[in-house]
Amino acid sequence: MFSDRPLTVAVLGATGAVGHELLKLLEERAFPIAELRLLASARSAGTGQVFKGETLQVQEVNESTLKGVDLVLASAGGSVSRQWRQEIYSAGAVMIDNSSAFRMDPEVPLVVPEVNPESVELHKGLIANPNCTTILLVLALAPLAAKTSIARVVVSTYQSASGAGARAMNELKTLSQEVLEGKNPSSQVLPYSLAFNLFLHNSPIQNNGYCEEEMKMVNETRKILSLPDLPLTATCVRVPVFRAHSEAVNIEFTSPFPVKEAREILFKASGIELIEDFESNRFPMPTDVMGRDPIAIGRIRQDISNPKALELWLCGDQIRKGAALNAIQIAELLLPKS
Repeated sequence: MFSDRPLTVAVLGATGAVGHELLKLLEERAFPIAELRLLASARSAGTGQVFKGETLQVQEVNESTLKGVDLVLASAGGSVSRQWRQEIYSAGAVMIDNSSAFRMDPEVPLVVPEVNPESVELHKGLIANPNCTTILLVLALAPLAAKTSIARVVVSTYQSASGAGARAMNELKTLSQEVLEGKNPSSQVLPYSLAFNLFLHNSPIQNNGYCEEEMKMVNETRKILSLPDLPLTATCVRVPVFRAHSEAVNIEFTSPFPVKEAREILFKASGIELIEDFESNRFPMPTDVMGRDPIAIGRIRQDISNPKALELWLCGDQIRKGAALNAIQIAELLLPKS
């Protein structure tokens, strides 16, 4: 736990999409900061970022710029997190890491504050922030699993360009305009053009035929829910949406779960809002959640092929709750209780 004094906080990867969002949220949530250091690679050093109306200069991450730091919010990629882990630990700081580098390390807590906040107490200077799609999924699963045991989960994701970073978002905008102008777009950031197109997730294919992103969902969900043998299968897809991911989720329980009861549980659950109008066929859309904290869930219905299964649809802002917000909520768990 941190002391009750304001903290020296470093944002590692401050110039990226998640880094920008971290700065917004640190200000919005009035996180207790005595000094804020914006850290990045030497290439980005010297650029400026605005925080509380003041322009702060981005510094190169090194031993000197990490000295005296209490908290590091890292979102610069797994290789950077691994490179600086020991230096951050030696500085006496806690690192909350947004990369996949340490998520499956049994010594590192993997935390979604609405689901397993008690896990932060096990940290040894490092806490992992889960994959964006995993965070959204477990927010829906956890309150239902607390009522009735889950037998199997099948999920399909519809992942926006934001999951690949700011450059991918900018490329989607540029290539979409090229298509409208009758040109043949060529992608430089993603393996294929996402303009008016979709493709299966571009992470590496594993030996079992699943891509890395899909296996992250499987393994991380099991760890967060403390269900190591949970049967779960995922199919992850990139779609031409700028920001916010969507998921179609089929949940089989060990016994029938009334739709009305599931809806009531999710309505009361933290971090969730319901958007459901069956009469008008109006359910969550990415535009409902962009720039907002809660994930939206809707179209909760009985699976007509299985009396023990429910179907639901959800959307959540990948950059916000899927990354930056979750990291800051983890940090807030480490603050003294008022």
